[in-house]
Amino acid sequence: MTTPHITASSLTPSSTPRSGTRRSVGSTIVVLTRQSWAGLRVLLALTVLLGVAYPLAVTGIGQVVFPWQANGSLLAADGTHLRSVTGSANGPAIGSAIIGQSFEGPTWFHPRPSAAGEGYDTLASAGSNLGPNNADLLALVKDRRAQVAAEDGVDPSSVPADAVTASGSGLDPDISPAYAREQVARVAAARALSTDAVAALVERSIHGRTLGVLGEPRVNVLALNVALTKMAP
Repeated sequence: MTTPHITASSLTPSSTPRSGTRRSVGSTIVVLTRQSWAGLRVLLALTVLLGVAYPLAVTGIGQVVFPWQANGSLLAADGTHLRSVTGSANGPAIGSAIIGQSFEGPTWFHPRPSAAGEGYDTLASAGSNLGPNNADLLALVKDRRAQVAAEDGVDPSSVPADAVTASGSGLDPDISPAYAREQVARVAAARALSTDAVAALVERSIHGRTLGVLGEPRVNVLALNVALTKMAP
């Protein structure tokens, strides 16, 4: 068997196009038109499916299965679940159970601090971006700890971390059970209520971990304060 002799020239591609490989301008336009039309059809199909059908389906399911949550988890002053900020016969919405808000004065349970704008601003949701060793943050935490301890009549060393630090979003509506319990004596005294009754309210307001494993036990401040207003002195 004779081995073919391979030379450098035999490996050099020919500059002469093979017969039948050159397309006319007309056929090229036809191919491009077909491919463009195929891509356009896929785009239109996905737009209808993912841009129209899917959002409508998710919105519909939310409105039927979780109407209160789907409309912002709004609460009226008497604790009624609302589906609109304008409210109903029970009055307008006073806040959302999923967005923190400020409560000032000794008669209210206080939320954790906020670094979102001037505080709890949904258009400026963010943390302080200050690191744990930042001198400004350490000084701020020290001042907050002293203030909270003085308000609640406790030792500064016992003040929970969430009482002196803002959440990453600045909109956290919940506080830890420890911080809620710390405020019981102050709130009860300011409202002339039984300490035991307010403490029992706090315990009933504690929500466990989501699905039993996610997050930590928590107390929703808005819902707690709404329930507080229903207690008779």
